[in-house]
Amino acid sequence: MALDFTLQKTDGKARAGTLKTAHSTIETPIFMPVGTKATVKGMLVDNLHEIGFPIILGNTYHLMLAPTANIVEEQGGLHKFMNWNKSILTDSGGYQVMSLSKLNKIKDDSVVFQSHIDGSKHVMTPAISVGIQHQLDSNITMVLDECIPYGSDRDYVINSTNRTTKWAKLSKEAFIDRDGYGIFGIIQGGVFEDLRQKSAQELIEIGFDGYAIGGLAIGEPQPVMFEVINYTEHLIPANKPRYLMGVGRPSDILGAVELGVDMFDCVLPTRMGRNARAFTSFGEINIRNAKHKNDSNQLDINCKCKCCSNYSKSYLHHLFKCDEMLGGILLTIHNLYFYNNLMKQIRQSILTGTFKEFKQEAINKLSSMN
Repeated sequence: MALDFTLQKTDGKARAGTLKTAHSTIETPIFMPVGTKATVKGMLVDNLHEIGFPIILGNTYHLMLAPTANIVEEQGGLHKFMNWNKSILTDSGGYQVMSLSKLNKIKDDSVVFQSHIDGSKHVMTPAISVGIQHQLDSNITMVLDECIPYGSDRDYVINSTNRTTKWAKLSKEAFIDRDGYGIFGIIQGGVFEDLRQKSAQELIEIGFDGYAIGGLAIGEPQPVMFEVINYTEHLIPANKPRYLMGVGRPSDILGAVELGVDMFDCVLPTRMGRNARAFTSFGEINIRNAKHKNDSNQLDINCKCKCCSNYSKSYLHHLFKCDEMLGGILLTIHNLYFYNNLMKQIRQSILTGTFKEFKQEAINKLSSMN
């Protein structure tokens, strides 16, 4: 294994560390913007650099369909293809196979599905998924897994989790180990504590560079999500990064950090930005609200992003009322800046031993909406 993770400080269960890949050093806890199709929607790479992100996500399912992994490889890999010189983590594509495509059959060693784009038929195996991620030149490869729907019965969860463990072993066998690159296992098990424990133990026996807690942020209430994290995270070796997939809202991140999670991703800040909603240090704002029409103030007096430094709420309100694409771009810049700054503040509070106080103050401010 060739990723270097160092745990620097803990504050309760909250952790601050560094994760080094071939392309960047990542200070944790970290939020990773989602660049599903080789682009973070509404953002130039320069915007991401200016904000300070050391890592983004790509997606195996989408990129294998368009432009295809072969084309990305021919163009020099995903870093060169999208002009991003820092780290990339790629989702294995398992979730999208289950949620977007027409699923033909799940087998013990593969999934047969039809593309949501043109109906073409494809077979995804653990080795194929890992091979595509190698073609993309992903720094962090994710094993192929089955994302279990919330509310599934125990028998289904048992069979699915056993399949994911088998796929994880096959994924590890297919992975080409090299300096600055690694592969993460994904813990499944639904909401059953014993199945989560079994999944974690079996993945640890296989051995991975990091471990993701999968199968959450798919409709379960926040207290259920926190409960699953609480009885899962301590099973993961302390010297390995812990990744909570697809999460989430700032309150989700704060609560999960408190339980020992290091890495997060979610489409929320970009999607919310495109839909006229902004995260601020004093709660969420719907910029379409009529009360912002003549407001000359910036979105967030505590924010130094390009949006807040140069434009008023009134101007942003105007852009969205006129359906100008610049509105979504500016709010996306702001929301990603907000998320990155929140993670920096979280990390600093862990390093100074004040995370609990910071979390409570942040939750109180974030709970309002205007």
